[in-house]
Amino acid sequence: MFRLHEVTVHYGQRLALDNLSLHIPPGTFTLVTGPSGGGKTTLARVLAGITPHAIPGKVTGEVRVDGHDPQLLPLAKTALHVGMVFQNPAAQLFNLRVDDEVAFGPRNRGLSEAEVAQRVTWALQACGILHLRERLIRTLSGGEKQRVAIAAVLAMRPPALILDEPTSGLDLPGTHQVVEALRQLHAAGTTLLLIEHRLGEVAPLASRTVLLHAGRCVGDGDTETLLNETALLRDLGVRRLPRTPRCTWETLMQTQGYHPPAGRDPLVQLEGIGVRYGQCQALRDISLTIYAGDFLAVVGDNGAGKTTLARVLAGLIRPHSGKLRTGWGGRLRPGRDVGLLFQDPLEQLFCDTVAEEVAFGAQNYDTYDPAFQQQLLEQSDLVQLASYSPLKLSSGQQQRVALAAVLSLRPRLIILDEPTLGQDWAHLERLMLFLQELNRQGHTILLITHDYRLVYHYAQRVVILREGELVVDGVLHREW
Repeated sequence: MFRLHEVTVHYGQRLALDNLSLHIPPGTFTLVTGPSGGGKTTLARVLAGITPHAIPGKVTGEVRVDGHDPQLLPLAKTALHVGMVFQNPAAQLFNLRVDDEVAFGPRNRGLSEAEVAQRVTWALQACGILHLRERLIRTLSGGEKQRVAIAAVLAMRPPALILDEPTSGLDLPGTHQVVEALRQLHAAGTTLLLIEHRLGEVAPLASRTVLLHAGRCVGDGDTETLLNETALLRDLGVRRLPRTPRCTWETLMQTQGYHPPAGRDPLVQLEGIGVRYGQCQALRDISLTIYAGDFLAVVGDNGAGKTTLARVLAGLIRPHSGKLRTGWGGRLRPGRDVGLLFQDPLEQLFCDTVAEEVAFGAQNYDTYDPAFQQQLLEQSDLVQLASYSPLKLSSGQQQRVALAAVLSLRPRLIILDEPTLGQDWAHLERLMLFLQELNRQGHTILLITHDYRLVYHYAQRVVILREGELVVDGVLHREW
């Protein structure tokens, strides 16, 4: 189905794939993993024809998809052979309503309305989002948008499907729904190529795993065998498979509430906060005190209100009810008092180079410190990329640039909304240790994530949201 022979890809001077040869037969399920920036997304883009048609890049070598060269075919023709779910769902959603988005592809193939309706219902059910079919896409959470993007591609029923980190923003029920849909597609004969950092749920589906590093294949073989090569995975910064299956957050919590250590003063107090998007109630009567020096994780299913809570704290949304108070009596200044890393890093990247991006905020507020700037670049593993355009980097690298830019202002409250996008464990650990050090220096950290391991290792306090309500505020059991 997919064949690459000595394929090399350059984005300007940056080498993304280096003389890569790979053959993926029809009907197989292949997992592709490896460190951030290793070439995984470029591989997907080349196979889907997106590079060089939509994203400029120099491609040499031989590429074949179902016997066709995607460099010569128009993108619309290649899409009949292979569907692709992007890392960032916002990059492929453009209709107003969910059902129109999922129906768009089948309608453009000229299918009957009866067939279109059947495919839309099937795809929405497969992704567990039938209840969202009439919702406006702009009102959805990041995880819900991810499932809509997957459903839109599934509705096309292509013979081959490439998914770039499809579970990165999904809650546990959503992950299970998507995994089951992929299992059924594979059983029906669909060729699947799955790019993923979180391996626990998806690894059992794939009979073969390919490891990419620096644009080269450094491992290719049976999934179970390859993912048990502990030394190789550790050197690459790839996560090992979890020892136990994921379960609900509530089962991991201690029953008692959160009691801050002595001497910690309130940093921000939310009192009865409510937020609506049209008729959708995103937050309901949220009362929460965040203390100076907290390392707080906010968790919950997709659509629970986590990102809305972050945007209220960052001053991007004005609540419809309730009050927000600070410990010093003033207002939270965006950027200075509170910094927010968005789910989509492209929403906050605009400078010509990485170095300029990271320095912009501090220079704008006249707080630029060259030593701290260098420390940020080093801790984010961006020194070698300092002169590159952020828009030419991988999603994981863009995420690190955006985070470094947020940290450059040293805000009192640092909010990270799903920072795991595109990140291998080695880079995540490096960044989290740096955040841990900032936390020890007095900065307050609020982490929004579905990543159990991240919460377990770093969060001192966990808040669970469900359908816009705060249901638990406490600490994790450390024995699980």
